[in-house]
Amino acid sequence: MLWIKSLHIVSMVTWFAGLFYLPRLFVYHAMCTDQAGIDRFKVMERKLYYGIMTPGGLLTIIFGTWLWLGYGFSGGWLHTKLALVALLVAYHLYCGKLLIDFRNDRNRHGHMYYRWFNELPVLALFAIVILVVVKPY
Repeated sequence: MLWIKSLHIVSMVTWFAGLFYLPRLFVYHAMCTDQAGIDRFKVMERKLYYGIMTPGGLLTIIFGTWLWLGYGFSGGWLHTKLALVALLVAYHLYCGKLLIDFRNDRNRHGHMYYRWFNELPVLALFAIVILVVVKPY
């Protein structure tokens, strides 16, 4: 199970790298005015979302489920963690919707929106790590 836990952590780090970086790309994309730059951001965002974030997220959930099946489901901290993971999945899917909006030149938000939007996974990461390590309840 330690191998599975290690793979879960590596997958989670990969997923969070994308969750942190894609909204930052959205900030710069929203500020970009030249077509070459806009096209470059579209490619970067697509590759990050489909090549790194989505596989990282799926593997995180797969290995996390494997851990749950191996260790069992107990503790209020785990319920809270799973709720936060569900919110991260929703955040991930919303990033995909924003990606499609940018791809189709239908962005409706300014760079400040994405700067604030970029902070949400940071809060989730802090809470999840504290829940897993401290197991407060």
